[in-house]
Amino acid sequence: MAVTPKVQERVDALRALLHHHAHRYYVLDAPELPDAEYDKLFQELQALEAVQPELLTPDSPTQRVGGQTLDGFAKVRHQVPMLSIRTETDIEASGAQAFDARVRKELGLAEDAPPVEYVAELKFDGLAINLRYENGVLVQAATRGDGEIGEDVTQNIRTIGQIPLRLPKDAPPVLEVRGEVYMGRADFDKLNEIQRAKIDAGAKNEKTFVNPRNAAAGAVRQLDPAIARQRPLSFFAYGWGEVSPADQGGPDFHSHYEALLTLRSWGFPVSARTQIAKGAPELIAFHQAVGKERDDLPFDIDGVVYKVNSFALQRQLGFVTREPRWAVAHKYPAQEQLTRVLGIDVQVGRTGKLTPVARLDPVFVGGTTVSNATLHNLFELRRKGARIGDTVVVRRAGDVIPEVVGVVAAARPAYVPNFRMPRACPVCGSAVVREKGEVNHRCSGGLFCGAQRKQAILHYAQRRALDIEGLGEKLVDQLVEGNAIKVLPDLYRMGLSALAALDRMAEKSAQNVLAALESSKQTTLPRFLYGLGVRHVGEATAKDLARHFGKLDAIMDAGVEQLLEVPDVGPIVAESIHTFFQQPHNREVVEQLRACGVHWEEGEPAARAPQPLAGKTVVLTGTLPTLSREEAKEKLEALGAKVAGSVSKKTDYVVAGAEAGSKLDKAVALGVPVLDEAGLLSLLAS
Repeated sequence: MAVTPKVQERVDALRALLHHHAHRYYVLDAPELPDAEYDKLFQELQALEAVQPELLTPDSPTQRVGGQTLDGFAKVRHQVPMLSIRTETDIEASGAQAFDARVRKELGLAEDAPPVEYVAELKFDGLAINLRYENGVLVQAATRGDGEIGEDVTQNIRTIGQIPLRLPKDAPPVLEVRGEVYMGRADFDKLNEIQRAKIDAGAKNEKTFVNPRNAAAGAVRQLDPAIARQRPLSFFAYGWGEVSPADQGGPDFHSHYEALLTLRSWGFPVSARTQIAKGAPELIAFHQAVGKERDDLPFDIDGVVYKVNSFALQRQLGFVTREPRWAVAHKYPAQEQLTRVLGIDVQVGRTGKLTPVARLDPVFVGGTTVSNATLHNLFELRRKGARIGDTVVVRRAGDVIPEVVGVVAAARPAYVPNFRMPRACPVCGSAVVREKGEVNHRCSGGLFCGAQRKQAILHYAQRRALDIEGLGEKLVDQLVEGNAIKVLPDLYRMGLSALAALDRMAEKSAQNVLAALESSKQTTLPRFLYGLGVRHVGEATAKDLARHFGKLDAIMDAGVEQLLEVPDVGPIVAESIHTFFQQPHNREVVEQLRACGVHWEEGEPAARAPQPLAGKTVVLTGTLPTLSREEAKEKLEALGAKVAGSVSKKTDYVVAGAEAGSKLDKAVALGVPVLDEAGLLSLLAS
C-alpha cells in the first residue's frame, strides 16, 4: 500500500517528538511529558508502522529499547541485551486475560489444558541497572542505555547499601543481576525539603525534583560519587543477564521464581510482593490487589509485570521484534497528565489557610476527571513557575488531592504576570496575613469568616474551652450547612424547636444541648480566650494573658509592645493576638457573646508570681492517686514549669502514676529523674 504524504508527515513528526522526549527523559533526566503522554505518541507510531510496514526504519524509536549514553561516562556493551517488554495498553482485567490467551495460543494449549504458571511482579518506576559480578565481586554496574550499550555507573551504584559488593561462595563465577534503582517516597520528600532549603538560602543551580524516578536517575548519573552518596537510593532485583553455564559452576535454574529466590539468598533485595499466579484469574486478582495498595506503597510503581515462570516455556515462546512473548507489563490508569491552567483561584480552609488552586481544562487522570488542582501555597507556586495559560503536569494518586507538579515552560504562549495573593480574604473580607517564617497566608477573621465557621464552633465548644457537651462534629455540620449558625453568638440564640427538628436529634437531646449552652455562659477568662481560637494562643498562653492583664478589654486593646511583656509571649504570638483583636468582625463577635450572657470574673492584673520552676520541663504519665492530670498540670504551670507530652533528653522530670507506659520506660533509659505523686508534691512545696 502506497504511503500518503500526510501519513509520512505524521510519522516523521512522531519520530521527532519521541526522540526529543526520550532524550529529555533518559539522558537529561528532565522530562517534559508525563509517561502517559509519551506512551500515547509511541503507540500511535507503532500502529502506523504495523499498518504500513514499509514505513519502518532502523532508526525508528519503536526499534530502540530507549536512552543514550552520556559523554561523561565510559560505554559498556551488554553481553546479553537489556530488552524491554511489551506494555499491555488495556488497563482493565481484560488486559491480563488477553496476555494469557496469547501465551496459550503460542504454546498450542487446548482449552481444557491446565493453567499456565506465571510470576507476577511490581513494575517499579526507577532506573534499570545491570550489576556484573566476577568471582563473587561487584566489578561493574551499567545503565540500560539503548539496550546494547549502556553507561558505566559503578562508583555511584557502590553507594547504595542494598547492593552487595561481594556474594556468597555458592554464587557462580560470572553473574549479571538486573533490577531497578529507585527512591522511596519518604526519601524523595526529604530530599526535596533539603533542596527547597538550599533554594531559600540563595543557592544557585539548585532545583526540586518532579518525581522520585527523576531524582533517582539524576543521582545515578552524577559524575561525582560524593553527590550520589547524598541521595537516598534503593534497589530491587528482578532478573539477570550473563550467567556462567552449569558446567562452569553456574546455577541450573528451571524457573524464574526459583532464580529470584536464589538471588534473594545471595543477598539481593527481591520485592516481597512477587508471587506465583496460575492462569488469567490469578493474574487479574494480583493486578486488582496491587491497584488497591498502590498509593500506600513506600515507592512508586506504574503497573505490574507478568512472566511465564518455566524457562523451558520461555524458550519455546521466544521473542518478537526484540520483545519477549513470555512477558508483559500491565499498567494502571495514568497518575500524571498534561492540561492547561485556565485560571488561579484562592480557597480558604477551615483553619483560615489560603490555598491557590489551579482551575484546569478538564483532564482524565488517576481514574477520574480533574478540573482543579492544588498549588499548595504562594512559595510553591512560584517555585513551579505556574501561571494562567500554562501547560502543566497534573498528578493524582488514589484519593490524594490533585496537584500541579510541573510546568512545560516551552509551551507558554506569551508573557503572563505572576499570580499574587489577595490582601483581603475572598470569603469574609478580613485582612490576609503571613507570619514571619511561615509559607502560608491566612485569613485573620477567625470568628467571622464563613470558611472557618465549623472549626471555630468546634474549638469554642471543646472541653478545654467552653465545654459544651453534646455539640459534636455531626451536629455542628448540620447547624452550619443549614445556616442555623453563622457566627458563634448564634449558638445561644437557638430555640428548642430548631434543634429538635435536626436529624437524629430528639427533644430530650435538644434540651441537653441547650442546658449545656446555658451552663457554658459561666466560664473563666482563660477558657474564653482559648475558646476564641486566636492563632498560637493555647491554654498556657491564655492563662498567662489573663493573669497579666486581668481583663479582656485590656487584652483586646493591648499593643504589640504591651503583649510582649507577658511571660513566654514572643513577637509572632504578640503580632497574632494584636492582629486578631484589630479585626472589627472579631471584636463584634466578642461583644455579641457578652450580650448573650457569656461572662467570667475579672480583676486587676496579678502581681508577678514567683516562678521557681521556670525553664523546667515535666512530663506526666499514668494515673496519680489523688491528683487529676489537669490539676497536676495547673500546679506545675503556676510555678513556671512547661508540661510536655513526650520524653526527651531535655526533660527535667517525669511524674509517673499507675499504669505508666512507654514514657516511663524512655525516662529510665535516658536517666531522667522519675517522681511519684509524693515526689511531685514535695517538688511543688519546695
